[in-house]
Amino acid sequence: MSPLDGVRVLEVAMYGFVPSCGAVLGEWGAEVIKVEHAVTGDPQRGLRQTGTLVVKDDPNPNFDNANRGKRSIGLDISVPEGREVLYELVRRADVFLTSFLPVAREKLGIDVEDIRAVNPDIIYARGSALGPRGAESAKGGYDLTAFWCRSGAAATITPRGTPGTISLPGPAYGDTISGTNLAGGVAAALFQRERTGTPSVVDVSLLGSGAWAMGHTIALTNRLDELLVMPPPGTHGSPNNPLVGMYATADERYISLVMMQPTKFWADVCRHMDLDDLADDPRFATAEDIAANTAEAVKILAEAMAKRPLAEWAQRFATLSGPWAPVQDTLQVTADAQMRANDYVIRAGDLELIANPVQFDIAGPQTNPAPLFAEQTDEILDELGLDWDRIIELKTVGAVT
Repeated sequence: MSPLDGVRVLEVAMYGFVPSCGAVLGEWGAEVIKVEHAVTGDPQRGLRQTGTLVVKDDPNPNFDNANRGKRSIGLDISVPEGREVLYELVRRADVFLTSFLPVAREKLGIDVEDIRAVNPDIIYARGSALGPRGAESAKGGYDLTAFWCRSGAAATITPRGTPGTISLPGPAYGDTISGTNLAGGVAAALFQRERTGTPSVVDVSLLGSGAWAMGHTIALTNRLDELLVMPPPGTHGSPNNPLVGMYATADERYISLVMMQPTKFWADVCRHMDLDDLADDPRFATAEDIAANTAEAVKILAEAMAKRPLAEWAQRFATLSGPWAPVQDTLQVTADAQMRANDYVIRAGDLELIANPVQFDIAGPQTNPAPLFAEQTDEILDELGLDWDRIIELKTVGAVT
């Protein structure tokens, strides 16, 4: 049994942010019904090109990643007949998820007051670009704008002197993180309602999530009143610790060492890298000595690392006591044995997707493929108790697909 078994979620949202919340809640056991426009559906379905990557046929990860495991109903809630069907779904739901802007929510009759008038006990969860208050609360945005650029992430990660800024590492990066934050908020709201009977309005924004992800850096820079400066690519890393940084292997791969207590790990690293004679070298005896001789130590370690390919270092470093990791691309990540051992890669129909990061009782989640557009419309209408005469009437007026 999953933690959210029996919980019903109604999702009226588009693109990546809020739908990714629905995907997480689904992997935690909730039943998620996705409401899509009766004709156009979620515009994310039509996103076929991202940068240089083009998806020519289905399944399309641009849509499926955030919509796995849901059921889809095609519904035009701008017409009274469609809105009444929506309200019937609201009456049966525990959670209402939306990404619509305030003006659209009011126009379509799906704002907090509208939904609570139908179901006073429902948890209302909304994702926004810039938060529910303030002069810009009604503005839209994407993870590139609100999460990445406005939060300080883009400016911090871009080395000084670099023209422009470094962009997001990939599509829906901030959306997925923010959606997981929203899922956590919904779970807490469900817990509160269970204990007190009081339903909550849950808000998460891309800006707030981006700033939270940058929170340590923001606090540090404000405390010191100076910015964190990223070293240019190719720079080792820490200026006072040779065991925190990147080292190139013989096959032009990279290994990251992050050993915050260099004196604890120095001798062990030396033994694993055929540098036994340096394990007791007085230049690296204390933290102060290591800091003073970091440049020299980095040169020694870099020359040693460059003598063997990554595969050999991985075998040697299997017994290394300090933290290290290979630098992997996204194709290599899914082949990582540790990813597989922990069910961090799961199957959704014909696709392999990354599971949400939360597990219960040491088990990976289960999911299903994303639905085809409006795939379960008739099924869902039947569950509402509508007979075929009424369903045909709704189809005739364009209220449902």
